[in-house]
Amino acid sequence: MERDDFNNAAKTLEDAFFAKENARLLQQMRDRARQQEQRAAMREVVRVDDDALIDHLIELGLEPQTVLALQLVPLAAVAWADGKIETRERDAVLKASAATGIAPDSVAGHLLDRWLMQRPGAELVDAWKRQMRAIWPSLSQKERDEIRASAIDRARSVAEAAGGFLGLTSKISPEEQAVLDDLARALAD
Repeated sequence: MERDDFNNAAKTLEDAFFAKENARLLQQMRDRARQQEQRAAMREVVRVDDDALIDHLIELGLEPQTVLALQLVPLAAVAWADGKIETRERDAVLKASAATGIAPDSVAGHLLDRWLMQRPGAELVDAWKRQMRAIWPSLSQKERDEIRASAIDRARSVAEAAGGFLGLTSKISPEEQAVLDDLARALAD
């Protein structure tokens, strides 16, 4: 009888071990699947092929919605630089946002639509600057260069959308240039 008790105890221990091991492996599979989903969602937002940048943004605790909002703020700031938004500026903002994967019926799309109808307060750009300053030191030089170029290029395309007179003057107004310069300073190393 003692041998049967020993075998039953051994079987119980073995079952417990494998149950814990199976649970651990199952959790690892779930974690990997969640990580792949996060990467895919972030890749849709950031639109770069740099997996290291994608992983780094996730490690920093950023969500795709946060990154989307960070991309939209410079566009809204430039569009409102002279106190009003012209049709061509609005179209340029919507085109730039669509190029980054923002659907008009998404939360980010609705947020942008609101910013295009009513000028957001200066605290929005200040919050964007604070967020970028918080993220900036954690990024490599290559990552900073990519983000800077992308943000400034999109903002510049909005500034150039409605300016100029018969091709004789700059397409970018002094107010828009001041906003572009401010954005560039916020993204300086």
